[in-house]
Amino acid sequence: MASTPRQPANAGPPRKKVPTEQDCPGQAAEAAVQRGMTAITIGLRGLPRISALVCTLLLLPVAATRAELHCPAVPALPALHLPHLHAALQRGIEGVIVAIGSSSTQGVMASDPAHSYPAVLQAALARAMPHLHLAVLNRGIGGQDAPEELARLDADVIAVRPQLVIWQVGANGALRNADPMAFRRTVAEGVARLHAAAIDVVLMDNQHAPRVDATAEHAVLNEMLGDVAVATGAGLFPRSRLMESWGEEGAPPVEFVSTDGLHHNDRGYTCVARAMAQGIVTALHETRALSASR
Repeated sequence: MASTPRQPANAGPPRKKVPTEQDCPGQAAEAAVQRGMTAITIGLRGLPRISALVCTLLLLPVAATRAELHCPAVPALPALHLPHLHAALQRGIEGVIVAIGSSSTQGVMASDPAHSYPAVLQAALARAMPHLHLAVLNRGIGGQDAPEELARLDADVIAVRPQLVIWQVGANGALRNADPMAFRRTVAEGVARLHAAAIDVVLMDNQHAPRVDATAEHAVLNEMLGDVAVATGAGLFPRSRLMESWGEEGAPPVEFVSTDGLHHNDRGYTCVARAMAQGIVTALHETRALSASR
């Protein structure tokens, strides 16, 4: 019987249709952040553009990279809309992102400040968009929640004139059994104040951690943040959903939580930051594509 011709040992899979920018902005952004590759090229006006060739490369398996970084895939999350950050970068102005929140932003239980999520976010954005100037400022203070953070919003956030604010809020409120409606009103007031200052806002909800999940209010406070996002037009980064998806992939949330049962460990901060970076890169790319189509 005739034998089947042997393929070379290094033969790759059959060639597939080369995807375009429109086919894979999300995957390209994820792979750019995961690999640290220069997946973004700069157009004439300084805006990020993902080329079809690089997009093709980025769609190839990156299992080895992901294993090295210990970050599961990012699920479909709500799209972010960042017009003020986009406009600043378009004009060649440095992008300033302020991360305000509690100990999850400050980086409590990280091995060092470089492993806090704002520090990892800045590094991930710099790798993905090396020709753009972006600074991420950490304004996290442990133990605080919506009332204390609203009180320092002007001095710690608006005064530095950022184009984007990421507000992580609600975990300490859950631990204190905060009134959900009062929490909602406080966050909505803060978002309104930031929007009035021409600042994009992304709200980050609670982590899945044993001490947070044991509270009676954590789920309802997450719902309140979603309500505020819808009512105000703010973005939402559902950290809770992100960690649930990791569990569905076989990496339970506890693997991303430190020994205190509350804060992230280095892996948790890193993977949260990289998921956020992917959302930001995708938002900037899609805003550029929308502007170009008009």
